[in-house]
Amino acid sequence: MEFETLCLHADDNKKDEWGTLTMPVCQSATFVHKGVGAPSEYSYSRLSNPTRAHLENTVARLEGGAAAVAFSSGMAAVTSVMKLFIGGHIIASEDLYGGSLRLFRNVNSAEGMSFDFADTGDIARVESLINKNTRAIYAETPSNPLMQVSDISALAHLAHKHNLLLIVDNTFLTPYFQRPLDLGADIVIHSGTKYLGGHNDTLAGFAVAKSQNLAEQIIYYAKTIGACLAPLDCFLIERGIKTLPLRMDRINDNAKKIAAWLRERKEVKKVYYVGFEDHASYNVSLKQSTGFGGMISFEVDSKELAENILRRIKIFQYAESLGGAESLITYPMLQTHADVPKDERERRGINDRFLRISVGIENVKDLTDDLRQAFRQ
Repeated sequence: MEFETLCLHADDNKKDEWGTLTMPVCQSATFVHKGVGAPSEYSYSRLSNPTRAHLENTVARLEGGAAAVAFSSGMAAVTSVMKLFIGGHIIASEDLYGGSLRLFRNVNSAEGMSFDFADTGDIARVESLINKNTRAIYAETPSNPLMQVSDISALAHLAHKHNLLLIVDNTFLTPYFQRPLDLGADIVIHSGTKYLGGHNDTLAGFAVAKSQNLAEQIIYYAKTIGACLAPLDCFLIERGIKTLPLRMDRINDNAKKIAAWLRERKEVKKVYYVGFEDHASYNVSLKQSTGFGGMISFEVDSKELAENILRRIKIFQYAESLGGAESLITYPMLQTHADVPKDERERRGINDRFLRISVGIENVKDLTDDLRQAFRQ
C-alpha cells in the first residue's frame, strides 16, 4: 500500500471482533486469562493494550520498522531509549530540543553516561569524537530550532563502521517526508504530540526500531519504567494519523510561502528554513526527504520587535509546541530552550530577537496578513 493508504489501513487486521470501522478505545487496565497456563493475548495495559497495539503496528509500518513502542510523551520515549546506553558515550546533535539536552546533561550524565555535542552534519567532526566507549549517535534532523540538516545515510555508514547505533529524531518531518530507517538508522524517535497527532490535544511519544531484537530491548524498558500511552490517547493519535498526508502537504506549501515572505522583510535579519535553495544542506534534504516541513525560525532586528510580534499576533498563537493544525509562534529563549545556559544559547544564535514558528493549515494569506500587522512598530 502507498503511504496515504497505510495511514488509514496499516493495521486493519487488528480491529475488534465486532467489525468497527475505527479501532475503539479499550479502556481496561487488566484482562481475564482464559485459564491456567492459557494466558490471553493481553494481560495488563502497562504491558500491552489492544488500542495501543493497533497504533504501534500502524506507526511501525509507516516508518518501515520491525516494531514501534508508544509512550506517554516524546521525552518518555527518549528516556526509555537512553536506558540502552547506561555507562556509555553518546555523540548528539548540538542543536537539540531543550528537553533532550536537559535529559542528557542533568539526568543521563548522573547515571554514568557521557555526551559530546556536535554538528551531526559534519561527518568528520562526529567521527573525531568516537572513542572506545561510544555506543550511539543521536541526531535531530532538521534540528530544533536552527534547522540544521544531517545526512542520515552518511551518519548510518559511520555508525555501523564503528559498531554504533544511529538514533534519529524524525518529529519535524514525520515518515511522510522522511524515513530514517530506510536510510540506515536503527531507531527513530517521535514526539507524537506534534505532527502525528496533529491537533494539539494529547501527548504521545514513539520509538521505532529497525530490528525485532532492538525493539524487544526497548519494550523491556518501556514496560518496566511504565510510561505507556493510555488507550484514549492512542485513539486520538490514530485519528490524527489518518489525515497526516493532507496536513503535511498543506503545511509544507504554507511554510514555503511564509519563509519567502519573511525573507523579504527588512526587519528580519535571518530566516532558518531548510527549503531555501541556499540552505547549507539543501541538496542533502533533496536526497533524503520528500518535503521540507512546516518549521521556520527567524531573527528580527530588535528585542522590542520580537516582543511586539508576540503581543500583536492574532491567528498565530503564542504557545510552546509545534506540529498542530493551528499555527504557533514560540520564543525559544524563554520556552523550549530556557534551561540551556545563556552563553551557549546566544553563541548558537538563540537570543532575545529569535523566534520560531510552526506553520499550520490555515489560509496562507491570513497567516501572512497576521504577521504583517504584527510587524508594525
